[in-house]
Amino acid sequence: MSVFLEVEHVTTYRYNQPVAFGPHRLMFRPRAAHDIRVLRATLDVSPHSKQYWVQDVFSNSVAVVEPLIEADRLTLHARFVIEHFGVQNLELPLAPEAENYPFQYGAEESRDLAAFLPPQYPEDQAQLLEWVAQFLPRRGTIHTRDILANLNAAIRSDFHYQARDAMGTQRPAETLNARQGTCRDFALLMMEAVRSLGLAARFVSGYLYDMTLDTPATPAISNSSLQQGTRQIESRDEVPVQGAGATHAWLHVFLPGAGWVPYDPTNTLVGGTDLIRVAYTRKPEQAAPVSGAWFGAAEDFAGMDVQVSVRRLDGPGDAASDTVAE
Repeated sequence: MSVFLEVEHVTTYRYNQPVAFGPHRLMFRPRAAHDIRVLRATLDVSPHSKQYWVQDVFSNSVAVVEPLIEADRLTLHARFVIEHFGVQNLELPLAPEAENYPFQYGAEESRDLAAFLPPQYPEDQAQLLEWVAQFLPRRGTIHTRDILANLNAAIRSDFHYQARDAMGTQRPAETLNARQGTCRDFALLMMEAVRSLGLAARFVSGYLYDMTLDTPATPAISNSSLQQGTRQIESRDEVPVQGAGATHAWLHVFLPGAGWVPYDPTNTLVGGTDLIRVAYTRKPEQAAPVSGAWFGAAEDFAGMDVQVSVRRLDGPGDAASDTVAE
């Protein structure tokens, strides 16, 4: 059964005096496919700006914003209404040759997946392989989905989620040593672990819907820098959802037969309607929600605020305000 969700994403940059701006690239818009449909969308920018949309090398939708005047504040306000069909990914059949690990992709698949197979941090591979070894049998094979489920669950249970305002993503070795990180750190850790096993994986950015935050009295809004998903272990009632009320990150693993399957190691999710993807990329740096330039002295920058809310609607016409139909 599908659900209707309204996503509101507001980013505000503050300056101590008016500054000039270069073009800014925004990755806010949910990525539509057979499981997600974008029903309505708006993007309001202050100060007055030129706007146009492009597709990047991964076919993600990117809004290019060019402010036309100087200002002491840049506000980017996006709102989307989507219909989410919540594919149950564990029910998708794998190709017979991919049911057990290890397996090899076919020649054509390997060629098409070439960008998503090599590790991004080859120097961390020895430490990653040592960590992954505990999830592999001493001899023989293991069900492919079992090893991925074990990795997904281990990050949730053995690592501490720690929100971080600083930009960037920790190296996998840093996360392994610290035993803590953000959703981006956990997604990168599992992505690199999966690649060390010879499987294709890609980084995914987007939003997370948490029904426990979605009440009339308390909107799911957070000042942060940045329903029914399939859970391998704890239920939603037992363990709080991490990363809601902000931008979120997870990964896709390519499994022959099932295709790109989403794994969220921060919350031990495998798809469902909780995850609202915006973009997928080869590495985290390519999935920044906002990138751009401004011109002035370093001390002119006064700070930034990000507000994200995701709420469930009774139907497609129940949005908080009118938006532009697509």
